[in-house]
Amino acid sequence: MTSEPFSFPRRYARTQRFTSGAPRAFTVSPDGSRVVFLRSLSGTDRAHHLWVLDVPRDGAGASPGGGGERVAADPAALLGGAGEELSAEERARRERSREGGAGIVGYATDTAVELASFALSGRLFTAELRAGTARELPVPGPVIDPRPSPDGRFVAYVAGGALRVVGAEGEDDRALAEPEPAAGEGSVSYGLAEFIAAEEMGRSRGFWWSPESDRLLVARVDDTPVQRWWIADPAQPGAEPQRVAYPVAGSANADVRLFVITLDGVRTEVSWDRARYPYLAHVHWSAGGAPLILVQARDQRSQLFLAVDPDAGTTRMVHADEDPQWLDLFPGVPCWSPAGQLVRIADEGGARVLAFGERPLTGPQLHVRAVLDVSDDDVLVSASAGEAAPAPETGEVHVYRVNELGMERVSQEPGVHSAVRAGGVTVLASSVLDQPGVQVHVLREGKTIATVPSLAESPGLSPRVTLTQGGARKIPCAVLMPTDYDGVTPLPVLMDPYGGPHGPRVLAAHNAHLTSQWFADQGFAVIVADGRGTPGRSPAWEKAVRDDFTLSLDDQIDALQGLAETFPLDLSRVAIRGWSYGGWLAGLAVLRRPDVFHAGIAGAPVTDWRLYDTHYTERYLGDPAADPHTYAHSSLITDEGLSEPAARHAPMMIVHGLADDNVVVAHALRLSSALLAAGRPHEVLPLSGVTHMTPQEQVAENLLLLQVDFLKRALGLA
Repeated sequence: MTSEPFSFPRRYARTQRFTSGAPRAFTVSPDGSRVVFLRSLSGTDRAHHLWVLDVPRDGAGASPGGGGERVAADPAALLGGAGEELSAEERARRERSREGGAGIVGYATDTAVELASFALSGRLFTAELRAGTARELPVPGPVIDPRPSPDGRFVAYVAGGALRVVGAEGEDDRALAEPEPAAGEGSVSYGLAEFIAAEEMGRSRGFWWSPESDRLLVARVDDTPVQRWWIADPAQPGAEPQRVAYPVAGSANADVRLFVITLDGVRTEVSWDRARYPYLAHVHWSAGGAPLILVQARDQRSQLFLAVDPDAGTTRMVHADEDPQWLDLFPGVPCWSPAGQLVRIADEGGARVLAFGERPLTGPQLHVRAVLDVSDDDVLVSASAGEAAPAPETGEVHVYRVNELGMERVSQEPGVHSAVRAGGVTVLASSVLDQPGVQVHVLREGKTIATVPSLAESPGLSPRVTLTQGGARKIPCAVLMPTDYDGVTPLPVLMDPYGGPHGPRVLAAHNAHLTSQWFADQGFAVIVADGRGTPGRSPAWEKAVRDDFTLSLDDQIDALQGLAETFPLDLSRVAIRGWSYGGWLAGLAVLRRPDVFHAGIAGAPVTDWRLYDTHYTERYLGDPAADPHTYAHSSLITDEGLSEPAARHAPMMIVHGLADDNVVVAHALRLSSALLAAGRPHEVLPLSGVTHMTPQEQVAENLLLLQVDFLKRALGLA
């Protein structure tokens, strides 16, 4: 089914969804003289290099070519042309972060942004960012997550489950905390984030340097309590199955503790009520105050902000939160301001606000999403329009400067924006509807003084997208029509949602709609709807799905029927496709509302919520032992078979990667068995060797083509 070499599906797959060659992961030096970032050499090169942009002082030389750029580390040169070899731990880290690139995929710097460290093929490298030279430090491997000390004299890293430290010149390598024997099949490691933290909490790290570079906070993870699952590849019967520790809903999590460890190995355990607050959600250690940790209760309805005494290991409460539904976690917070004020994001008065100390600095006009930087003068945040905003600004995310005097928008053009800053320099990364990819501007005092060009390939198609609101609940929607559409003929409809927590898809950004546009060009009106549960509007909007995920389906129907009053949609031929939560939603649509949805493609679907992980599932559906009916109602299957299916039947294609360790293939296999037992024909597309991502070029390409083939057959369009 492979297409011609230059088709959109082939180019989409070959370019890593047109992300290869795009700059990312920016760091600005505190004196504002350097911007460090990652970028591969072309739109078809997956291997990222480490780059430095020398920032012009007065804006001279702010050319589109970014004349001050230089390579600080070239992965091919550092490996001598050898291919990369990734350890199982590194592959797992990349899966958790959905990292599909190669080469230098992450780095860390000292405070001055003079020294960078990174792992490459399991080996430790450092780069002198002023000189532009890089070298390997000979240490035991495979190395994971190396991080320089703030003063640049040491590099801490993890190898073999041990936290180690080495001098920046490669001297005096030693272990500060070594893995310990564990009972049964368990393991005890230091310095790594456990599965649930990396997959669901946004905490990918397991150690943090002190500002004085004399000690570290280190997470100790004992995964002995976690049940073991086996992930096998049936296409390789001679290969041993992979054993993974997977904390399924209602079961035991890993035991996570926190220690202060000095450079000579003296350790002090940090104490808090771990029985009541077992989740270590966030750690912050800066010159603004004592180490700060955020710990959550198992039900995520209460959490504590705790300051740590690093000498004694004791903690004192700085702030406490409670919520009857759940408490969300946000990037960049909690943290201290330089003056020692607590900075956090909170749900207050029906709005998601920025809080400075105990005072909210924003109100319902903004829906704050993340804290990007905190200075003496203000807080830099990303935010979307709140419920009290003068306009909905559908799909837009902007950067704002906020302080006690008010707020100022940094990004101006409608789009999706983010930023980093230091030393009076802001790097603003922007995605907009009328230009492909990302545009990166380096700003000083609000004026562009340099740009960082993208080397990504042009997609070769432009989304014909209308951002609007649909249905009685004014659901954010993107509607895409074929490029050559006459504007009159009713079209068969393809709903293309994610539709759930953490995954907004209605975005004012060109590349966000490329696949949807390609499907539209196959003869569909494509609708992307972000119903209740998706982020970006209000706390009440997100938390409406507590105890009932099926509201997501109600909103897809509401959006579809509302848009049919404005757009020429053929409601007799409606299909739905999705992946992960979107795959679950597609399956739910076909099983429970075949009167509306006449075909569905369920990609990597969660079919039984009892089989998904603790932190995510229990946040929304509670304890499966205490709330079995809640789980059954929101699941596609139960132990008895299909859950609440409609009498009618609509065609379904189930797609799943056999190597998926996030939504395991048991979900798809059990759904197929239940469909077969109920006498319902369906198609199953197993993807051998594929995880929750689909980075393989031929797999990603042919998966698009096979979906179109199924949709046309199922809707009678072939």
